[in-house]
Amino acid sequence: MEKKIVRVGDIDCGSDELFLISGPCVIEDERTMMTVAEQLKEISERLKIKVIYKSSFQKDNRSDLTYYTGPGLEKGIAILAKVKEQFGFPLLTDIHYPDQAAPVAEVVDVLQIPAYLCMQTTLMVAAAKTGRIINVKHGQFLAPENMKHPVKKIEDSGNNQIILTERGYTFGYNDLVVDPRSFYHMNSTGYPVVFDVTHAIRKYGIPSASASGGARQYLPVLARAGVAAGIDGLFIETHPCPSEALCDAASQLNIEQLEEFMKPLLELHAVTVKYANKPVPA
Repeated sequence: MEKKIVRVGDIDCGSDELFLISGPCVIEDERTMMTVAEQLKEISERLKIKVIYKSSFQKDNRSDLTYYTGPGLEKGIAILAKVKEQFGFPLLTDIHYPDQAAPVAEVVDVLQIPAYLCMQTTLMVAAAKTGRIINVKHGQFLAPENMKHPVKKIEDSGNNQIILTERGYTFGYNDLVVDPRSFYHMNSTGYPVVFDVTHAIRKYGIPSASASGGARQYLPVLARAGVAAGIDGLFIETHPCPSEALCDAASQLNIEQLEEFMKPLLELHAVTVKYANKPVPA
């Protein structure tokens, strides 16, 4: 199937050019957001890689009422708008409820459907009807070939601007495993496929602010596997000081490490593209 190109700002997602979705897991404060954006801009220019800036104004799936959930829609979207105005990044953020779709779409380029909500029909339809690009994260409970169902809901709602993101499934929510066959199945939809490598190494059930809430040592090998499997984009959450982050402290990558982390992946991607159209033995 011919790959569809989904244009996000000046980024042709689905082309031969690897792109990056990156930023803090959740909006903590304006200073952190701007610090990450400034460094992402510099990395983008040095590595010649296009970036979609990501951060969540709300995390509605926290496992305890005392955990930080974000600044909320109004304040969060205002901060994201400042990032876009100052640095020119296209923006991506999560929505959790149908009534969030329209106001978020006024500012943000890509509406993200969280993994655990990927089969929520009312939410998908509301997002689709904004006309914005929809990034659907693969639910950990759903076989990858069944991602065709949320795709069809969006298409049937009159929107074919879709990106799919893998972040692991197989062994339940507490220990996600990434099966490279997922990339094959998602690619078969024809839409661009992203690998959310930082969420794939989260240890769910452990507080995300805990140092034991992730297995960061697996990031390089998983990222290489995804790139070699033919993904179109990488999703890497970044923070100036992950150990002090209010969410996903054990899985976000230090922004200072991002450039060196990306260099071998860009080299591997160039090789993958070179051989992408070679026939596969039956």
